[in-house]
Amino acid sequence: MPKAIRIHEHGGPEVMRWEDVPTPSPGPGEALVRHKAVGLNYIDVYFRTGLYKLPNMPAGIGMEAAGVVEAVGPDVTEVKPGDRVAYATGPVGAYAELRTLKADRLVVLPDGLSFEQGAAMMLQGMTAEYLIRRTYAVKKGETVLVHAAAGGVGLIMCQWLKHLGATVIGTVGTDAKAELARAHGCDHPIVYAREDFVARVREITGGALLPVVYDSVGKDTFMKSLDCLRPLGLMVVFGNASGAVPPFDVGILAAKGSLFLTRPTLATYTASRADLLASTGALFDVVLKGAVKIGVNQRFPLAEAAEAHRALEARQTTGSTILLP
Repeated sequence: MPKAIRIHEHGGPEVMRWEDVPTPSPGPGEALVRHKAVGLNYIDVYFRTGLYKLPNMPAGIGMEAAGVVEAVGPDVTEVKPGDRVAYATGPVGAYAELRTLKADRLVVLPDGLSFEQGAAMMLQGMTAEYLIRRTYAVKKGETVLVHAAAGGVGLIMCQWLKHLGATVIGTVGTDAKAELARAHGCDHPIVYAREDFVARVREITGGALLPVVYDSVGKDTFMKSLDCLRPLGLMVVFGNASGAVPPFDVGILAAKGSLFLTRPTLATYTASRADLLASTGALFDVVLKGAVKIGVNQRFPLAEAAEAHRALEARQTTGSTILLP
């Protein structure tokens, strides 16, 4: 029998179990995929802890993987057996050796990309794509702030933003992460443990402040991030690494300059097959031409996913992490 990581209750990394599961069969519109590499993302922690709700228990977790199509069900036209594919959408359950999912959520990997790259880049890369090209279309010459600049999404964003001609300010936790971010295109890494990032943004921009802030940290950075925005600026909250942003008085947005606030998700931005293919097409293009390099900096056996979660939550990881079945 194939194996998968499942949880029977919400909690810490210890709730994840490596269990036998039934061999799935693809139904109409579905494909059966044998995973070669599985992506690790902070959203996996949210599902494990219960911050994001799962429909039932026991449940699998994981949103992203790459592998080979073994079989397809009736009415499948998007992929065929033998195709190298990757995906980064729900439903959860990517922490598995074998799974079925809707074929229209799968994207064929170009020959120039490995399974490890596919598993490491899809969710984080498509997130970067919609954030900087669609949520706010960053233009050449603009200066933007990216929190967690040395993380998986952050390193991709830094590289892609430099490719677009932007100036990148990024917050990081350590000097080592500052150097990593700088090496990936971050012009002004700020070590938040000892530097006030609002004061540094004012200094870097000569008081002009920013058109957009990209914040995946959440509670710990939200209010100060608003102070980095110029009038009519956009606050983009796309994660909660430090906890969810608590309710607040929307009048604050008016007082700070008629600011805009959005909480986007990849699911919405890739809901249609056309949007999914456009997003992955843009991502594959910048990776294949070398403008964005996908760094797999950590690898764990899938059976040891708990250790990967511990490292992620302790902020001991940089760039992308993959789990190997």
